[in-house]
Amino acid sequence: MQAAFRFSALVFLLALTSLATSAQRVTHVVTHNRTTVETNPATGFKSYPAWGVFPARGKDIRRVLLKVTFACPDGKRCADWDYLDHIRIQRTHGVEGKALHYEIGRMLTPYGGAFAKDWKFTWEVDVTDFSEILRDSVEIEYWHSGYEPAGDRGWAVTLDFEITEGRPVALPLDFFRLYQDSYKYGDTARSIEADLTPVHIVSTMATDHARLRIFQTGHGMDEAENCGEFCSKYREIYLNGQLIDKHDIWKKCGDNPLYPQAGTWIYDRANWCPGYLQIPDSYMLPIKGQGQHVVDINMQPYSDPKAKANESITAFLFLYGQPTAAHDAMLEDIIVPSQKDLHLRKNPSATQPVILLRNNGREPLRSAVIRYGTRGKAQHTYNWKGNLAFGASAEVVLPGPIETVASNNVFEATISQPNGKKDGWVHDNQLVSPFTPAPVVPPVLVWSIRTNNEPKHNHYFLRDAKGQIIAKKQLDTSLKQTVVTDTFHLQPGAYELVMKDTAGDGLEFWFNTEGGRGTARLLNQQGAILKNFDSDFGNTIYYSFVVSNDSTRWAPVVKAPAIGLFPTRTTGKTSLDYFSNQPQDVTVKIITDEGAQTIETHEYKSIQQAVFTYDLSYRKPQRYYLKVFVGGQEVFNKRIRVIE
Repeated sequence: MQAAFRFSALVFLLALTSLATSAQRVTHVVTHNRTTVETNPATGFKSYPAWGVFPARGKDIRRVLLKVTFACPDGKRCADWDYLDHIRIQRTHGVEGKALHYEIGRMLTPYGGAFAKDWKFTWEVDVTDFSEILRDSVEIEYWHSGYEPAGDRGWAVTLDFEITEGRPVALPLDFFRLYQDSYKYGDTARSIEADLTPVHIVSTMATDHARLRIFQTGHGMDEAENCGEFCSKYREIYLNGQLIDKHDIWKKCGDNPLYPQAGTWIYDRANWCPGYLQIPDSYMLPIKGQGQHVVDINMQPYSDPKAKANESITAFLFLYGQPTAAHDAMLEDIIVPSQKDLHLRKNPSATQPVILLRNNGREPLRSAVIRYGTRGKAQHTYNWKGNLAFGASAEVVLPGPIETVASNNVFEATISQPNGKKDGWVHDNQLVSPFTPAPVVPPVLVWSIRTNNEPKHNHYFLRDAKGQIIAKKQLDTSLKQTVVTDTFHLQPGAYELVMKDTAGDGLEFWFNTEGGRGTARLLNQQGAILKNFDSDFGNTIYYSFVVSNDSTRWAPVVKAPAIGLFPTRTTGKTSLDYFSNQPQDVTVKIITDEGAQTIETHEYKSIQQAVFTYDLSYRKPQRYYLKVFVGGQEVFNKRIRVIE
């Protein structure tokens, strides 16, 4: 147990006085800027520390967001495996400072073997609870695990702390590190509860509430139930002997914002997914006033004589004073429309904006007025009603279309009058979101699906701007490896096309070779591609568009050919599926992974639609790449793994 800071009564009062006049300003502290991160196979981990200069003590901090960006490093390819990484506060107060090792972020790295050299992705997580430690000089460590070969692969990692100055939602008083380790789970000789012992903490007179923040992920794979990575077990949280929460430590991965990935990215796991910056579990605990309290985390009883599972758990308890405002609504995020990587599955969109609303006030938030719209267009008003407790957030779907202007589209949202009162902190009541408009298409569309070997998993529907379903279809086994088309004759307006796969493996997944590969394309009346969807989509395809009779507004047909390769894990044979809007000369090259030696070259003249099969069974088992060139330009590059 560790306590990092305490405020005396005098400091508490002085802080209240200074906060009353504070303004809001956003600064960035970048501790790692495209730092090349690689494994150390000899040890299984490698540390990447870096110092940052954070706001001085006495500066009022409203919010801290940690933004983590991954990219392929210069001169190397992206790394392959889904490893557990930690982001920690190592030291404060300079090089002589005490080693802290406080975990503030947890990254599960992607399967990056198929990412292009220009790939990158940004995640974000709120780390405001650590705002009183992120002061002055702080050493931040990016700790990378794994055993894959180093030298030719890795990640370019950027850690950007976005700091919003301003009056805190509630004044921080104290904090305690309850647990931070990897705990063996299922050991018949020693229960995990021998390590997850109850923790005693003492609250001060000024305490109004506490927040429990938990990172937890399951790892390893035993023989009984594939624990801990692939087994679902429940966790219980107790405060003073009373059950606060009980739920399964499990996460669905088929709707991961980062998709597709090279490995088993769709497989659900013990509270994590590959390519995922974990959002910690957060609980408001009823700790008020001075007293002694006991916090206890328990795992579902489980044992295996050959236990290989472990639960990586970090838990902090933060004590806070009374929220500084009675009525305080915050716009936390704009989800639709948005250009953020995290929201790309639902964007671009033509209708029904979505915002994230948070209550930072002492009183439950039951109503608010939301004004929203595209800059340069008429603003709309929505009277929201609900019941949000202090610290709680909710997604709010706003009615109506998302209007656009000729260029530089920016969506604006403003919240006011929480519970009909003046907002206690107006500086976080407005957000803007640059966005890409949904495509404009003609009124006659052809939805074309070529099913795989498991069409019973698939259904689709088309809905209008009001959410009314105007077309739908459930596929069945009789439609195996069949082209299914649906022609839509639509009136001008906004629509959304949704396709679901109940098995969570899309129309293609490299590990499910028996399932085969299918395709999904939206065509115009002449059969040209308007949108080609990646077959490896996991759970869901969302596609929003605007129908117009004005042909000058229509989005151009897709110039790039639609290309697929399946299977990519094979004993020899693989097939290339090629579809283009016009005949073209095509070159296919197959090269080795090591040395990039070309082993096969195939030239095709005036190809518009075809399937080509290649047999690499004569080659030794290893990784290869198949590249497609049109007009001398590389338009496709896919990895093939030949196995024995």
